[in-house]
Amino acid sequence: MTSTPFLHARFKSKGKLYLGNILDGNTLHDTSITNVLKSEFGSITAEYSWKWNRIQPKEGEFHFEGADAVFDWAVANKKLIRGHTLIWHQNIPEWVNAITDKTKLTEVIQEHIRQVAGRYKGHVYAWDVVNEPFEEDGHFRNSVFWRVLKEDFFDIAFRAAREADPDAKLYLNEYNLDYAGPKIDALLALVGRLQKRGVPIDGIGSQAHLTLGKAEGVPAQLLRLAATGLDIALTELDIRIPRPVTEAKLMQQQAEYELVVKACVDIPNCMGITLWGVSDRNSWVNATLPQFESPLLWDKDYKRKAAYRGLEALLA
Repeated sequence: MTSTPFLHARFKSKGKLYLGNILDGNTLHDTSITNVLKSEFGSITAEYSWKWNRIQPKEGEFHFEGADAVFDWAVANKKLIRGHTLIWHQNIPEWVNAITDKTKLTEVIQEHIRQVAGRYKGHVYAWDVVNEPFEEDGHFRNSVFWRVLKEDFFDIAFRAAREADPDAKLYLNEYNLDYAGPKIDALLALVGRLQKRGVPIDGIGSQAHLTLGKAEGVPAQLLRLAATGLDIALTELDIRIPRPVTEAKLMQQQAEYELVVKACVDIPNCMGITLWGVSDRNSWVNATLPQFESPLLWDKDYKRKAAYRGLEALLA
């Protein structure tokens, strides 16, 4: 018999859909992680294994072993599933990056989405259809998708996703939407154009990979995203602390987690929050941003931090 996940249940009691976390091959067999996922969280996102180069490293060769392992665990444990991600400039194989023909790239996008979203059709709550398409200055990234297809690649990808998994919510996902500036302006303008063209977009994901001391803009920017009328979600939340970590910084982290989570609670069309990891031990921050650490709710010894206790009280 499974008990109701604790933090997730408290978050749902505020009218939200889910409080989620990530899982993948590196944590799937770590009971220190999976026990927390079972007892605290209501949704699962695959950290790596649903990305293009893991699933289709060579054209027409699909490898779903890693993706299926996360899917099977989520289904067995009755978790909502967010699909991450179908189109991203990173983690794509060289054969995709080398395409220069519009028709060819269109077909490749459509087939990849047909295979991946189609495989899990009816079981995924939401897909991050396009991930991180913007530079910080608001220009589109110079990805193969942009170089060959320009803005049409959004239409192609979202329409293919709708066809492959008609009931899933389809999201545009981006980071650094946490403060005013050209990036969020450009994303909102794009969303307006997609809506005008009848592109089937249902949601905007704000990743919210935050740095301590830079969370205060989140509530106002979430309101701007919500004003599109689309669903919104915080999709990859963590708050990294500049080394060295002190008690004072941990208390500030608690306050900032409370601020960000309350911002979602207060916005009716903010559907849910996914935290990007359980324990500080496994965070992407350790390898990628070594000048920072301690971004999550559980420390490296899987002990609950002040930020956990803050959310527990906030959602009581």
